[in-house]
Amino acid sequence: MKSISQSWQIRLSRLLLSCFLLSASQFTHAGLKEDLETGSYVLMMRHADAPGYSDPDGYNLNDCSTQRNLGATGKNQAKMIGQWLNSQGIENAQVFSSPWCRCKDTATLLNKGSVTVEPSLGSFFENRGNRQEQTRLTQIKIAQLLKVSPRKPVIMVTHQVNIQAFAGQSVSSGSMVLVKVNASGQYMSHQLINHPHP
Repeated sequence: MKSISQSWQIRLSRLLLSCFLLSASQFTHAGLKEDLETGSYVLMMRHADAPGYSDPDGYNLNDCSTQRNLGATGKNQAKMIGQWLNSQGIENAQVFSSPWCRCKDTATLLNKGSVTVEPSLGSFFENRGNRQEQTRLTQIKIAQLLKVSPRKPVIMVTHQVNIQAFAGQSVSSGSMVLVKVNASGQYMSHQLINHPHP
């Protein structure tokens, strides 16, 4: 009986360890930095939490006050994700953002270097006619970046619709997708990386 009891204890311990590792896996990615330095991957991220839905009528990309923006939770979330990226060894990156203020603010709060606005990462939620062209332009941009600086991680902060179009993955606010691409910047595969919560 004693050996049976010990056997069950070992099984229970293994089960608990497996559950812990599974729950922790959404916040860690073994080799994330290494993957991003191979010249075959980019990290696409949906902007952090921005209360509301879509943008107000008549919004202006040059006026943040007319747009849906990050709230306090979103700002904290973006900072936490930046800290999490530090823990993965990613302290500096080539950071690109959609022209929308909620994306630019998220990208800035990651604190991974200067942020460059990339028009192809802009939302086409209200104008889905741009979906194919913007996805094609994003592919071209990725190919250029990985050809010129393959060893420096690329982070692209964009919108749900853009990530869905590029990688076929629906994501929540602040979630990231590690995307493997070919030499032409075209999608090959991806892995979802859920965001740390504030």
